[in-house]
Formats: sequence, C-alpha cells, structure tokens
Amino acid sequence: MELLNLTAIEQNVLIASIMGDGEITKIYPGSRRKNNSYREHFCIQQLDYRIWKYNLLPSYFYFNSTNTLLLSPSLPLFTELFPHFYNVDGNKVISDEMLKLCNLPIFLTTLFLDDGSLSITVDKNNLKKRIYLTPHIYLYLQCFSREDLSKLQTHIFSTFSIEMRLNKRKDGFGYVLKTTKVSETLKFLQLVYKEALDCPSMFYKTNWDFRFEKEISRYRESHPEYSVIASSSERNKNYSEEECNQIRLMKSQGFTDKTIAEKLGRSYWSIVYKWREIRET
Repeated sequence: MELLNLTAIEQNVLIASIMGDGEITKIYPGSRRKNNSYREHFCIQQLDYRIWKYNLLPSYFYFNSTNTLLLSPSLPLFTELFPHFYNVDGNKVISDEMLKLCNLPIFLTTLFLDDGSLSITVDKNNLKKRIYLTPHIYLYLQCFSREDLSKLQTHIFSTFSIEMRLNKRKDGFGYVLKTTKVSETLKFLQLVYKEALDCPSMFYKTNWDFRFEKEISRYRESHPEYSVIASSSERNKNYSEEECNQIRLMKSQGFTDKTIAEKLGRSYWSIVYKWREIRET
C-alpha cells in the first residue's frame, strides 16, 4: 500500500487531515483523471497553520495561487485511500486499518488544529467578585457517525490516555467529542502544545497560559473589579495548614508557582488560585 511508503509522521498527519478539514476528491464519470487527489479549503487567516502542515508533507502538498487551498496532484496514494475514508453514500468513515496507524501525538494535534476548539466556560461569582474560567477541548467531527466517534474516543483513550466524552449537537450526525474534566483538558493541551510549538499562530488553541492571559486582559477591561481564576479539578480540594504555610514560606523566598506546584504535588493553576485566596484572607 502506498501509504506505508510514508514516514510514520507523514501517515499520522495525512490521516488526521483527511478526517479533519481535508477531503479526497471524487473521480466523476467521464473524467480524464486516473487517480484521486487531496483538497483542503481554508481562510487566509489560517495560512500560517497550513504552511506548518505543508512542511510536514512537502512531497505531496502544494498551494493554489490565492493561498486558500492546500492541494495534491492526482496520485495512486489517494485512489487507494479513498475507500478507507468514504462509504458508498459518500460520507466520511473512520477505518480501523487507518486508525491503528495513528499512534503519534502529531495525529491528535493535526486533528485538533483542523477541527478542534479550546472553549471556555465562564462562571461568575458576583458575591466574591471572581470569574472562573474552565477550559474544554472540542473535536467538531459531527460529519462522523456516533459509532465512528465512539471508536475514535476509545482510540484516543487507549493510545494517549486522554478521556473524552460524546457530546450532542444538532448538526451533522449529532455528536462531537469533548473533554469534561479540567485535568483531561490540560493533559490534551500539554500533548498538542509540544507538537505545535513551531506554529505560534495557533497558540490561542494550544497554549493555555497564552489563552488565559488573553482572557484576563479581556475581563480586566469589562470587569476590572473581578479576579479571573482558571478553574481546576483541584480547586475545591482542601489544602492542609502545613501546605498553606509551605506556600507562604516559598513565596517569601521567591519561588515560582510552578516550582511550588511541583514541590507540593499540585497543579500550577491550583497553586495560583490558592495563593490568591491566601492573600485575600
């Protein structure tokens, strides 16, 4: 199979791209083409990301003259791949044979950057004048059936140890994948951030610290009297008096929140939240 002549990284990026924003073009009756090709539409604002993707598969992709399409020549590779990604009705499917090749973090990163979102749930506590921001990862793959998404959900958990849930939608086949725990969201972001470190235009998706600072700036203008806090699964987990004293001591000695978190075995944002609470009391 032509796909197996690609490197493992190329296989993972290509499979994720076809599952995501890309498509394998059809060969219509009467066409002079002998093979299928690849096509991916995008807006000019996402050009930097598509260049990042192109650099991972430079032997197969090229841009059109207006830089709004990522394309490939007609190749036997895409003719072979077509039945693995489309059923007889022309709908996208998730092939077991393809999925078993997708065991690198770059697969999940490409799928997320194509069709994912870092969404934030906002919870305002007007009494304490606090705004809690809870991040969630969505994979908007509602073009796939519930059964196929369940298959992908299982694969993501077994391969990357990240738990996602099926979430209902009104469009497509009615479901997307979503993280419901902060710990799983941060685990997801830790994985994809490392893979897309050389694509800063996508930091609003991959870099939680970057995104959180943007949110703080926004709420600083609209709610200047409120504290903005990143919600954490550890937010309501009680700290012992000994831990609180340790935080006070290490802060007085100039240690960073990251170092304190590592010392106490807590998350970074849990320490940030607790220190603000300590200072206010």
